[in-house]
Amino acid sequence: MTAVADARSRVAELHELREQVRRGPSEKATEAQHAKGKLTARERIELLLDEGSFHEVEPLRRHRAQGFGLEARKPHTDGVIVGWGTVHGRTVFTYAHDFRIFGGALGEAHAQKIHKIMDMAIAAGAPLVSLNDGAGARIQEGVT
Repeated sequence: MTAVADARSRVAELHELREQVRRGPSEKATEAQHAKGKLTARERIELLLDEGSFHEVEPLRRHRAQGFGLEARKPHTDGVIVGWGTVHGRTVFTYAHDFRIFGGALGEAHAQKIHKIMDMAIAAGAPLVSLNDGAGARIQEGVT
């Protein structure tokens, strides 16, 4: 395989991974969310922002915790979707807890993503909208 073909293959893999992340952890988890009368994090963001304006930050981020079985469960996004878009043409930053992943509970990587989007909103002088649907803190990350 040539270097160009290898690069194209890797780019295709990255696009597929991003699409998998966009779809979420599983159809079963999405159905369970809908059965409770709740929208997914991405659905809530889509309703908030102007169509097609969302730019996600760190969609492939994962936690680094060990213990309590967490090393075997490292879903992308770490249970929070963060980014920016527009509302009636005005830039806004947003984050939405994804209950389908760890109940949307806050962990280290999750918190770092929120902190990053807050810093970006402050630097841009733009509002930040939080769409909360989480089970609190993922304290097992801090227990050794």
